[in-house]
Amino acid sequence: MNDKPSPESQSFAALVLAADRTGKDPITRHTGAACKAFAPVAGIPMIIRVLDTLAACESINQIILCGPPESLLHHCPELQQRIASGQVTWLANLDSPSRSAERGLSIVPDDTPVLITTADHALLTPAMVQEFLNASRTAAGDAMVGTVTEQAIAAAFPGAKRTIIRLRDGGYRGCNLYAFRSRGRALVRFWQQAEDLRKNPVKLIARVLGFKTVLSYFFGFLTLKQGVSAVSERSGVTIQVLVLSDARAGIDVDKVEDLELAESLLRQ
Repeated sequence: MNDKPSPESQSFAALVLAADRTGKDPITRHTGAACKAFAPVAGIPMIIRVLDTLAACESINQIILCGPPESLLHHCPELQQRIASGQVTWLANLDSPSRSAERGLSIVPDDTPVLITTADHALLTPAMVQEFLNASRTAAGDAMVGTVTEQAIAAAFPGAKRTIIRLRDGGYRGCNLYAFRSRGRALVRFWQQAEDLRKNPVKLIARVLGFKTVLSYFFGFLTLKQGVSAVSERSGVTIQVLVLSDARAGIDVDKVEDLELAESLLRQ
């Protein structure tokens, strides 16, 4: 008898990246929180909002938190309690997001699919996560990336300034939602190589996309499919982009304006 769960029913481990990368983070300075992850959004630390969302998802059976530093945990007693009770597995963050992600993946069995998100995703809901995971289960890729369209963002938040990747077939914004099957984990190591080259833009472009793809983007010829294919070819990982229906999935809390928008939406 084969007791291995089918892809349609297999549970995910969730990995949350929660390390501050700079002492000058605008959210930390604005709120006075010990770190960005603990900044309150409508009265609740944003990391607790993310953990509550993941805990409410029936497709997730393990939650791993990478960061904040152990020395700061006492500033969020509710998080400390969850770690102590085993609801959340805490790991010390490393010196970059990709290395922290790789560390988190190392404690998850290779045959368990993994969802990666970030602690500043204060508007994340169980419905968003479930939509993304359901689509990931049936996707053809080894690594799935969540996105929303520019049209959806503009319709939901008219006048809001968001970073958009504009391609020939439309504009897209990432959602800080990533899913990895076993082979897809190699994309994290590719991400690490890109991070290591961030101070050398020429090598970074050549390694991640290739100059032909970059020129195509610069002149407005690049489509989403072509861009994804270029990264897939160079990383050796089949990537699939999944467009989500809720524009709020494209809102993370990076700036004070983001915080104000998130709080206004949560209080409605």
